[in-house]
Formats: sequence, C-alpha cells, structure tokens
Amino acid sequence: MFFVDTIEVAGLGNRSYLAGGGLTAVAVDPPRDIDRVIAAAARRGVRISHVVETHVHNDYVSGGLELARVTGAAYLVPAGAGVAFERVPVHDGDRTEVDAADGLALRALATPGHTPHHTSYVLEEDGTAVAVFTGGSLLIGTVGRPDLVEPRLTERLARAQHASAHRLAAELPDGTPVLPTHGFGSFCSAARTEGGDTTIGKEKAYNEALTRDVDTFVADLLAGLDDIPAYYVHMGPANAAGPAPLDLTPPALADADEIAARLAAGEWVVDLRNRVAFAEGHVAGSFNFEAEGQLATYLAWLIPWGRPLTLLAESDGQLLAAQRELARVGIDRPAAAATGDPSDWVRAGEAPVSFPRATFADLAGRLHDGNGHMVVLDVRRETERAGGFVAGAVHIPVHALNRRLGEVPDGQVWVHCAGGMRAAIAASLLHAAGRDVVAVDDTFDAAEKAGLTVRTA
Repeated sequence: MFFVDTIEVAGLGNRSYLAGGGLTAVAVDPPRDIDRVIAAAARRGVRISHVVETHVHNDYVSGGLELARVTGAAYLVPAGAGVAFERVPVHDGDRTEVDAADGLALRALATPGHTPHHTSYVLEEDGTAVAVFTGGSLLIGTVGRPDLVEPRLTERLARAQHASAHRLAAELPDGTPVLPTHGFGSFCSAARTEGGDTTIGKEKAYNEALTRDVDTFVADLLAGLDDIPAYYVHMGPANAAGPAPLDLTPPALADADEIAARLAAGEWVVDLRNRVAFAEGHVAGSFNFEAEGQLATYLAWLIPWGRPLTLLAESDGQLLAAQRELARVGIDRPAAAATGDPSDWVRAGEAPVSFPRATFADLAGRLHDGNGHMVVLDVRRETERAGGFVAGAVHIPVHALNRRLGEVPDGQVWVHCAGGMRAAIAASLLHAAGRDVVAVDDTFDAAEKAGLTVRTA
C-alpha cells in the first residue's frame, strides 16, 4: 500500500507532496517551512528517506536542502541543475527505491520545458505507475511557463514543454494521477488552471499541449504569457546557492514613535489587516497587503528588494503567519512589527487616516453625474484587460504602480481590479503618495451590470 499527502502552499499557488509506504517516504518540492513536511511524516509514522526536486524553483525558496540535512534523507536534484551544494544527481531513467517493503520506487523522466533540466518522477508500486510528480511540466489543463530562465531560450523551452507533455502521455497509463507543483494560482503556470486533480487521460482530452500541434501550441503559449513577478529573479540564485535555514523568531516590537521614524526613513510599513478595516483607518503612509490574500506574491513583487519592512497585524497569530509566508519567498526577518489597531500605532495627538470604498454601481453613478474631475484606474494585468475594460480607464498593473505613480492623471482616483484585493493595494500606494482615492471593492463582472461601458480589446 502507498499514500500521497498533498501539502498546500495556497498563498503562492503551489503544492508539495509526501509519498510513501508503511515505513519510509519521499518529499517532493518541499516549501521552505519544512516543519509542515516533518509534521505530515510524523502523522503517517514514516521516516523521510528521500527529498527530491523537480527543478531549481524560480518562484519560492526551497526547503529541500534543509529538510534533507535535518532528516538525513538523500537529496535528489536533476543532474543538469547548476547548484553549489552536494546532492544526488538525477538522470533520465534513474530508479530510486523509496520503500522496499511496499515495493515503492521513483523513476525519473526528463521533462525539460519549464527549465532545461526539469525532471518528473513516476511513483511506482511493484513496477506499476501509480502517480507522477510533474512539478512545472504537465499541469492541470496547461503547462509551466517557459520564459523564466533566459529570454533567448523561451521558444526552445516552449517546444520542449510540448514534447515533454507528449512523452508523459505516451509512457504512462491514462489512469495515472498527475501531481504538479505549480498551477494553483502560481505565476509559474502558463495559464490559469481549473480543478484540483487530474490524470494522464484527462490531460490527453483537454490539455492544449496534448491536443494541439506544436507550432499552434507554442504560438498561443507565448502570446498568452503574463508579466513575471519581480522577485523571481532572486529565487533561482537562492535555490542554486543553497538556502539558509528558516528563522521564524519574532521580530522586534515597534511603538508608535518607531513606526513613524521608519516611515520617515523611507522604509516600508505594511498593514496586514483586511482591506475594509484598512480603508476605515490606518497609519498615514502605510501600505495594505492583506494577510489573507496573496501576501507573499504581491508584497515581494512590489517592495524594493532588501528594503527594511515593518509589519502591522491585528494579532500575534496573523503576524506569525505572515512572517512564515514571506520567508517562503526570501523576505526574512522583518525589521520590526506591532500588533493591535491603528490607535496603537499612531503617535499621541495624531489620528489614523482613511479613504472611501465603493462599488461599480457607485462608479457608474459618479460617471453619469459628471461631478468633479476624476480618474478611473484599472490595476489588473494586461491579460485580464484583454477580456474587457471600462471605457476611458487608465491602465497600470498594480505590480508596476509604485514606480509609475507619476503617470496617474490629476483628479480623484477611482481604482479597481477584478475583485478588490489589488485595488486595495493600489489605493494604499496612492493614498500614501497624497492622492485623493476611492477603492472600488467589487467584482469586475458587476461593471457591465452597473451600466458601465465595457469594451473588449
């Protein structure tokens, strides 16, 4: 008998896996906070004998090296990956015994495309494939994006993705579960995925890498690629060098005077509360990145890398969870932190500041009345805007807004995204810069229902 446990890393849109039998197990593409993997093994009562990487990751800091060190497991990394630490180099066709008593083994399949060295691992029970860990190769309905390594390699890697998908489909039974690392919100995915599980047979029927000829697939894949999160440039080198162990000791506590001093010094002070609470009252100059949203992705994307960071949270639990999530992308050791509410974070004699929230119906009414000079700012990504947009809206994706604030025209800024979270981030950036702002906290499909003119690109 065998098991496969999924370890969700929801904030980054990734999954890790623990698979094994009655005695031992293998960890696949583990996150940096390895205590979650160790706890999963403890629940199963198994020893982690192997840790494997499908590739050198570009979107998060791996916990593989530290997990192997702590557990004494063999650390398997594709042979073609240029890393600076000792590991067991894996070649195409290599077979690794995982649990002899249960007849479990891993067979390596070279599946280049997401990276040149990418390797998938087939979990076999008595020689029969029972699952395949596909990392950033074959995902649910799509593949991993091929443009994260080197621009000159992008088309070549896209073609390799097509070939790798076909290799997996040809060599594995239709009923084989496909277990990817990316594709659950990760920007490593070439397209948005739907559904939580899949098989080789399902992918043969629906995945464009398996239903389209290579030229059509590559052309469409390259045309649909989205912007690359800025922090990705730091992840690959960190993983290749060998990440430092995770440090989740609590940051130093900051009082109101220190928060003000850090803001005056140009440091980032980030309020983790939900966007409704932030809009109602916050420390002037602070930014809002909701702890319950894609905190690590968007904060790491926008913050100047290495800039000191102070976190403001409503509770110790919220602060610790945020610290853990940020560490997954290499934002270690916040400079300071505080818990409570804005009344605790502003100096004596000062008061929290606020800005209004609205719906698309409110925006439609304001545009119809024509009262005052106003700007509609769309902070969605270019691929989202291609499906429709509010006529006359200025477009600056939220991840580019901090360096393009000067491009926002004069007037009251009504900022929107697709659901409200990114609009809240943008509104906080604008408000900190002294702009009069209204955050449209609504879903984009309400725009047309509200009578706004929505045009397709």
